[in-house]
Amino acid sequence: MTRQLSLNAFIYPAGHHEAAWRHPDTGTDRIYDVRYYQEIGRTAEAATFDAVFFADGPALRTDVRHTAAPGLEPITLLTAIASATTHLGLVATASTTYYEPYNLARLFSSLDHISGGRAGWNIVTTGTDLAAANFGLDKHPDHAERYARAREFVDAVVALWNSWEDDAIVLDRAAGIYADPDKIHPIDFAGEHLRVRGPFNSARTPQGHPVLVQAGASNDGRAFAGRYAEAIFTAHQRLSDAQAFYADIKSRAARFGRDPEHVKILPGISPFIADTEAAARKLEQEFNELTVPEFGLSQLESITGTSLRHLPLDEPIPLEVFAGAGDVTDNAKSRLQVVAGIVERERPTVRGLLHRLAGARGHRVFAGTPEQVADTIEEWFTQGAADGFNVMPPWYPGGLEVFTSTVVPILRERGLFRTEYTGTTLRDHLGLPRPAGRRAPVSA
Repeated sequence: MTRQLSLNAFIYPAGHHEAAWRHPDTGTDRIYDVRYYQEIGRTAEAATFDAVFFADGPALRTDVRHTAAPGLEPITLLTAIASATTHLGLVATASTTYYEPYNLARLFSSLDHISGGRAGWNIVTTGTDLAAANFGLDKHPDHAERYARAREFVDAVVALWNSWEDDAIVLDRAAGIYADPDKIHPIDFAGEHLRVRGPFNSARTPQGHPVLVQAGASNDGRAFAGRYAEAIFTAHQRLSDAQAFYADIKSRAARFGRDPEHVKILPGISPFIADTEAAARKLEQEFNELTVPEFGLSQLESITGTSLRHLPLDEPIPLEVFAGAGDVTDNAKSRLQVVAGIVERERPTVRGLLHRLAGARGHRVFAGTPEQVADTIEEWFTQGAADGFNVMPPWYPGGLEVFTSTVVPILRERGLFRTEYTGTTLRDHLGLPRPAGRRAPVSA
């Protein structure tokens, strides 16, 4: 079969542009309405998208004075979307720092069972220290400690999911035997950070276990992705940067003895789409004019750790402001490299940089015709930069509707994207194998 794109709809309630909530075409007044999200899910499914994806974090980390920030818990919300769809994958973020393995394993296992095998877990360690106090901690664990715990956490969760053999359920009504206890195993996991006895209290899911997704781009994040991730969300501005990341992750996966084809690289793209390029750029400018500089400066500080508040808004940013950005080890600061690259190549004013980042927080924003959007997707897909894309509409619901009605048909005409689902699970959509389960030990 010809290689096919993967497409996810990254749901950011009002849209990925920071000022989307102010635009009259957005559904800002509905961001606590479950039917709103179910409608978005049905739009994505009608276009045969692989999945919808929700980001999440256990803290209020944005300026609610200037942006809409709903806090609906994503696994609960995805369960509601599951009830309104039949094939669409359902990916949610959950933190290895602020969950325990057993309760997280139950949440995603339940979602996978309820949806018939459509769940994915976006594994994060949580980048903000604002979360610590919400969990009774004096401080947020440092980067290295978070990743050490994350490795143990994923090992423990996967072991729990696999603690039932595939044929553990006997369902012999005549004999009165529901399950074979000899095929259900404690995991007896004991690490430096975590201890989990097991076994799990639920059978393996339709997918074997949910798809493992990851988004870290630091050295630790890349190593983690190469070892565990089956899909990776990433941010790049240039084709060459995306190609380098793609090659690096695939090679890391191979070094762990994994098939690189079973690791899907999915950069973000946030498209403004119109009949002409000029009209698309005018639409982008319309959104940019709704931004509040104070909010943008705050977001920039969150992304980069650098304040530009002392600089005039309409003067170019001095290059030395982001000097040394190439030496980045903190996962939360890997986006700093993206910002530093924009400043070095484009020499924007402060206001210009804020506008560049307003669209999707460092992900690639593209303004053009449907054909131009399809061209850039095809280029990255065929030139070793992406296996698909996280589509990040500048506004919801209209931005997704425009993409699915204008860009998707072009991708289908070019033979790059499916016209119908050929399977029922998220693993089917992504072309990923069902992981082998645990086998009972063989007696001597």
